Amino acid sequence: MSAEKTASGIEAIEVEAERILKEARNRASEILLKANEEANRISSSGLALAEARAECEKIVVKARQEADQKVEEARIKASELRAEVGRKMGGIVARLIKDITGV
Repeated sequence: MSAEKTASGIEAIEVEAERILKEARNRASEILLKANEEANRISSSGLALAEARAECEKIVVKARQEADQKVEEARIKASELRAEVGRKMGGIVARLIKDITGV
């Protein structure tokens, strides 16, 4: 490849790179403009941040209370199941002893 062709190839690549950079800058500017517009819309929508945080906190508190209640119910149920298994095992052991001893 001759030096002229190489130089013109490099120039073409540089021109294409500049075009791509310009498009990227334009696209970035558009995105930033839209983001700023959206931020302004959200901040002017009347949604108070304090109110949103308070509502969020209420939801979290309620969820924790429900979770605690479910955990307590599960503990009670597990305790009942353990007691039931203990009673059944006692009956099975007594039956096995009677069978073994012939009583």
